[in-house]
Amino acid sequence: MNDPLSKRRLKMWIRLLGVTRAAEGQLREYLRLNHETTLPRFDVMAALWRRREGVTMSELSRMLLVSNGNATTVVDRLEKDGLVKRTQSTADRRTVHVALTDEGARVFEGWASGHEAELDRIFETMDETDMDALTAILKRMGSERA
Repeated sequence: MNDPLSKRRLKMWIRLLGVTRAAEGQLREYLRLNHETTLPRFDVMAALWRRREGVTMSELSRMLLVSNGNATTVVDRLEKDGLVKRTQSTADRRTVHVALTDEGARVFEGWASGHEAELDRIFETMDETDMDALTAILKRMGSERA
């Protein structure tokens, strides 16, 4: 490790990870206290809200970067609560589509509004210049890895 920036990169990574984990923890607590839900449930609902026509369970797992088993567990509970519905593919009996119900879309929109407000509160110390700079850096880092 002859790179003089190596230690600084390590410290930057630890700081970035700490900020991410703290923000995620605050969001988890917000969703639990204000909406009696969990971040995984929110994430599934958000993915389905973006794809209103529904997706297969495999697509949902890929979108969320989780195993099929994890996605199935969350969808089971959301279905029991009447927030999502499953339908079997007519073309392939092994394929199951999942989509938000009308009630699920209504509930999610309330959650999403609060989620956005909570993120706004969490990052309220960042002004437009800060956000533009950080966004540019993160985009550059993402494109360098692609």
